[in-house]
Order: sequence, then C-alpha cells, then structure tokens
Amino acid sequence: MLCMGVFILAIKKNIVLVPNHAYVPKHEIMTKKEAEDVLQKFNCNATELPLIFVTDPAIVGLGVKPGDMIKITRKSGTSGESLYYRYVVET
Repeated sequence: MLCMGVFILAIKKNIVLVPNHAYVPKHEIMTKKEAEDVLQKFNCNATELPLIFVTDPAIVGLGVKPGDMIKITRKSGTSGESLYYRYVVET
C-alpha cells in the first residue's frame, strides 16, 4: 500500500497593510453632498460608476458600507493628480 505524505511549509512573510502601501492611492469616503455633486457633474447614477467591493483590501479599514461612494486620488507624473470615483457594493 502506498502512503502519500502531506508536507506543510510555513513561510514567514512580512505583513503590510494595503492602505499604507506605497503603491496604493489615497481612498476616501465621500459625504452625501460631495457624492451628489459628482453625480450631477457627470450626469450619471451612482450605480453607473465603476464598482468596488466592500471587502476590497484598500478600503477595509475605512469603515465603508454598501451604498457609499469612494474618491480615489492617484498621483500622476503628467497630470499631477487624477480623481477616480467608485460605488461600494457587497460581494
């Protein structure tokens, strides 16, 4: 009878919180007023924005809930800063 062994290899990893990582842009929860202004500016509904899951590692620590809007500020070498908006949904 052939016996198959199972090997478990434990590797020590450096744990880095995603929101504090150098390559993760700044994520902020928008107020209801800010969200309404953005939706009017772009003439769209919140559900027409790109979606982001409430479990996304970049926003887990913000205390977001489904229905919130997130403003993402990315630094760019050509335009300085770019703003992106995401609508928070459940997974």
